[in-house]
Amino acid sequence: MGEKAVLGLLVWALIADTTYYLHAAYSWVMFVSIFLWIVTVLFFMTYLLQLQLKFYVIPWPLVLMIFNAAATILYVTAFVTCAAAVQPTSWRQWDYNRRAAASFFASLTMITYGVSTFFSFRAWKGFGSNAATSQVTDHM
Repeated sequence: MGEKAVLGLLVWALIADTTYYLHAAYSWVMFVSIFLWIVTVLFFMTYLLQLQLKFYVIPWPLVLMIFNAAATILYVTAFVTCAAAVQPTSWRQWDYNRRAAASFFASLTMITYGVSTFFSFRAWKGFGSNAATSQVTDHM
């Protein structure tokens, strides 16, 4: 979870350091990066402090899979928006560089959330073990 927070923070910082308020598209990228960064840090703190053990009623693998899938979809839209809005003929060269870097890190963040979705799906479904194979013992 930490890598997603770091990459999301980079996207947030790179866009925030430009004149994003002049372009509506970057407001969406800012919203996605800030919102998902906060929720990711909350999940990270939940697992770090082992609070999921206190709230055992909540199906945590399912919650994480749904969150990661939603975050992947949101970051796909943020990446496409950010990449489409980058203009190489920007009147401020450093805005172009930061926006291009933000697009790159948004793509990395999107991929990271996608990979996390895959692994959280496997954890939710329990691939790798099932009730039948976990009960069998080797008597040889």
